[in-house]
Amino acid sequence: MATTITRERQLDLRGVLDDLVGDGLLTQNSANEIAGANRNREQTLLHPITYIAGQRPENASCPDKSTLSNEDLIAWLAEKAGLPVVHIDPLKINVPEVTGVMSFQFARRHGILCVAVDKDSITIACSQPFSNGWVADLEQTTSKQVKRVVANPAEIGKYTVEFYSLSRSVFGAEGSAGEGRVGVTNFEQLLEIGSLKDPDAQDQHIVNIVDWLLQYAFDQRASDIHIEPRRDQGKIRFRIDGVLHQVYELPGTVMTAVTSRIKILGRMNVAEKRKPQDGRIKTKTPEGNEVELRLSTLPTAFGEKLVMRIFDPEVLLRSYTELGLAGDDLQRWRDMTGHSHGIVLVTGPTGSGKTTTLYSTLKGLASESVNVSTVEDPIEMVEDSFNQTQVQANIDLDFAAGIRTLMRQDPDIIMVGEIRDLETANMAIQAALTGHLVLSTLHTNDAPTAIARLLDLGVPAHLLKVTINGVMAQRLVRTLCPHCKEAMPVEDSAWQSLVAPWKTSAPKALYRPVGCLECRNTGYLGRQGIYEIFPLTEALKTLINDDCDISGFRLQAMKEGMRTLRLSGAQKVGAGTTSIEEVMRVAPETGR
Repeated sequence: MATTITRERQLDLRGVLDDLVGDGLLTQNSANEIAGANRNREQTLLHPITYIAGQRPENASCPDKSTLSNEDLIAWLAEKAGLPVVHIDPLKINVPEVTGVMSFQFARRHGILCVAVDKDSITIACSQPFSNGWVADLEQTTSKQVKRVVANPAEIGKYTVEFYSLSRSVFGAEGSAGEGRVGVTNFEQLLEIGSLKDPDAQDQHIVNIVDWLLQYAFDQRASDIHIEPRRDQGKIRFRIDGVLHQVYELPGTVMTAVTSRIKILGRMNVAEKRKPQDGRIKTKTPEGNEVELRLSTLPTAFGEKLVMRIFDPEVLLRSYTELGLAGDDLQRWRDMTGHSHGIVLVTGPTGSGKTTTLYSTLKGLASESVNVSTVEDPIEMVEDSFNQTQVQANIDLDFAAGIRTLMRQDPDIIMVGEIRDLETANMAIQAALTGHLVLSTLHTNDAPTAIARLLDLGVPAHLLKVTINGVMAQRLVRTLCPHCKEAMPVEDSAWQSLVAPWKTSAPKALYRPVGCLECRNTGYLGRQGIYEIFPLTEALKTLINDDCDISGFRLQAMKEGMRTLRLSGAQKVGAGTTSIEEVMRVAPETGR
């Protein structure tokens, strides 16, 4: 047990090493090696805790020879100082509020960062917990009680720079607009005489905000960035693992300039704010990986709403194992896409992972001896292995026209972004009849309903029988965080509600989300697909007619081995990959 030390002092490497030896966490030999190591200039500037953790010393208090991690050392330091430990989650920090508590210089000088502001108190994360001479000054200037906590020194340093740089840019951009503003498409627009113009989209402050926004989204594993204008303050939200999180609020003038800056980068018409527009940006993550962003604007009551969808090649092109396809489902998918001709359909709502599945499949099918061509709206990600065509309605290049042209381009495999109408469906069928493999998507709730959807569009039943290879429906479920998930007793009622009416026996144990630093206390980390797949067998073909009974079709498909989305999810629940609640939330009840 560490002994609490309360005397006023600054942490230094030698002192921290001596304390660790005294508390039995380090051997004297390890401490001497770390103290005697030659450190470069960057290492001498590191906090002692950060430097020691980087040396990965053996934990003398553990017989299993484990190393002292950064988290171990921070927990030890907090216990030594008699203070609680806090993990700084930037998604939960009110940046304008916390940066208004003290100046950047004051924060850097004392190695502190405000992480929460309440009515009567402020919570301050500190990297020097034995130095508290600044507390009285802060309590006097804020008239609030200071609550000290210990946090990762590296995080304190990183977020101090990021938070204050962002606040400075927002303040500078807002100042350049004056006190008043005129909303461009605000239907509650108030004309203020003498107000200055909105900040320039090329202003350095705006450039800094956009750069921060993109880097922040990459760091947080966001799949979408939402920039949403409101009456007074605009909102910025990230979608992470399928769930939206609010990350910042911007003044209306700054929000307008940020949107304009992004439209400039996406080569969109900045002056046109009344009509929806699409664009794209190609950039790099801090690690140097190329990333594409698809942009979409929409006029709303208080200005243009902008959504950026992030397409990371490492995420979009995945192995079947990473997608969650395995066992019988994987074999069926390979059989369906292994034909030289026919149509393979992937169904599901927007955001269910259809594009990722198709791109990953096409990447596996593409080779030097195969011509893979796509018609997309829009092109989600540029891939060197494909010949990709963008739908352009303004010049009458729609899906049907694109397929018609591709037929003269000697293709082997054609991917159609979506079958939306009868003309596109007919062209896809003609391509399949003339010896091409066609992959496409439909928006239906489950796999069997895709047949009904095509019949509703007007496709003759006899053509479906001779062209459809099979259909796959899919959803994305959040996967349990492997660092914190814990076993729980099986509640028979909950399990039966998931797998009913099939009497599938419950596993011996299930897992539930808990929450830790790795998963941002959500209990989930990443997503995988659950799938409903059926190949079109001879027995199923006999059930396809102009008055097709989808319920009977579904039952026959299930007799032949098709698992519904909920049953597919139940398999992942039984394997400890996800939770019952997550599958129930995502998978439709229709056709259970």
